[in-house]
Amino acid sequence: MMAALGLTGTPVALRGRLTGGARAGIDRDGWPRLAGGPGTVAAMRVAPNAGLARYAAVMGLVAHDRPDGPVLGVGDGCADGEPQADLAAAIARRILMAPHDRPADRVARRLPMIGVWAASELRGAPGPASGGDLVSRRGPADVQILRRDETFAGYFSVEVCELRHRTHAGGMTPPVRREGFVSGDAVVVLPWDPVRDRVLLIEQFRLAPLLRRDPQPWLLETVAGRVDAGETVEDAARREAREEADLAVTRLFPAIHNYPSPGAFAEYLYTYVGIADLPDGIEGVHGLESESEDIRGHLLARADLTGMAMAGQLTNGPLAMIALWLELRHRAIRVELGLG
Repeated sequence: MMAALGLTGTPVALRGRLTGGARAGIDRDGWPRLAGGPGTVAAMRVAPNAGLARYAAVMGLVAHDRPDGPVLGVGDGCADGEPQADLAAAIARRILMAPHDRPADRVARRLPMIGVWAASELRGAPGPASGGDLVSRRGPADVQILRRDETFAGYFSVEVCELRHRTHAGGMTPPVRREGFVSGDAVVVLPWDPVRDRVLLIEQFRLAPLLRRDPQPWLLETVAGRVDAGETVEDAARREAREEADLAVTRLFPAIHNYPSPGAFAEYLYTYVGIADLPDGIEGVHGLESESEDIRGHLLARADLTGMAMAGQLTNGPLAMIALWLELRHRAIRVELGLG
């Protein structure tokens, strides 16, 4: 965090103890409480700079007067557990990358999605590398980012990069401009009942088909949603199954994780088949009212889903991909589950 904010300092020990703070640096109200009593807390005495002031304004941090001096980075002590320092530092870097003339309150309103993208960067950095041994490994020197601007920031954002990259002939391209729609990692889950051999699909309205003048902007899809900052991909899969279909997923089988449109869409999809109990009458209408979700469930025999995919009746790409993956893998999964 210190490096992300461009700070150096001197270690000091504050009297007292910290409680809570598992969401420190992730949520505005996630900071630990500095309580009195025996013990000491490791801290750093720093000289304030513009980066720290900007970060504090976005995070809603105020200095608390203490006998040791003013203390920044404490709050009401919400959420017990260990802080996620790497994620907090990545979020801090993203906050400081926002245009300096953008008001702090506008940046603060985007903290949930800033956290989604910061966590996506942390998951993306280790790989795996695309193409296995077929594609040559590249290093940091093979891409030179000359300029990077966030030209739009709503729920999603748009970043414009001027860059040069290594060519297949070994040289470098001239400066080129590329635009990326930044949305962050998402998880996709197809609920499957291997005993009844049926799946649950969801149906909801989508803006993109409407903009394309598609006469059917209500699409059949899988359960899906963003991976929130600080949660695992698997936890996100189970949470989305509860929110969008009122389902308890007992086990997740990873399918084909992928970039759906890497030319311009900065999204990575983690795709799963989720084992669930799907009796008659479970379909229902679900979704979060806070997000104006209106989601209808549909039960379908797995074989019928495969038939729809082969007939070109599934226009949602992740659903079609998982349907065909499950057609190839359903027998092996049933054996692994002890169902013969």
